[in-house]
Amino acid sequence: MKKVLTTCGYCGCGCNFYLNINKGEIVGVTPKFDHPVSKGKLCIKGWQGFGFVRHRDRLKKPLIRNAAGEFEEASWEEAYKYVVNKLSNIKEKHGGNSIGFLSSARCTNEENYLLVKLARAVLDSNNIDHCARL
Repeated sequence: MKKVLTTCGYCGCGCNFYLNINKGEIVGVTPKFDHPVSKGKLCIKGWQGFGFVRHRDRLKKPLIRNAAGEFEEASWEEAYKYVVNKLSNIKEKHGGNSIGFLSSARCTNEENYLLVKLARAVLDSNNIDHCARL
């Protein structure tokens, strides 16, 4: 069985564990006992939260709605261009504060920081919220 060290993606704590991989499929996790945050312990999400990786409903490619209102697969480059175009048009027409952002505790602190920078420095919006602020 192969073990791959990774950082848990369920919150911003940064716990480490090893993904246990058998025949190319994740079959479990093993905590990293000397990690300064998790210290060999994991919450239930860290222990059991890998089922989404192979879930049949998981999106694996970007989807863009066509003129008929149906989703079509697109390349990552097409999807990025589409998002940039739409956000740029909204900012130009209605101003940056007409755009809002929702962040997630499942992102790392660094990813949340980058979203704040995108919102404020690029799109001139202070409308950003986070699900863990309660």
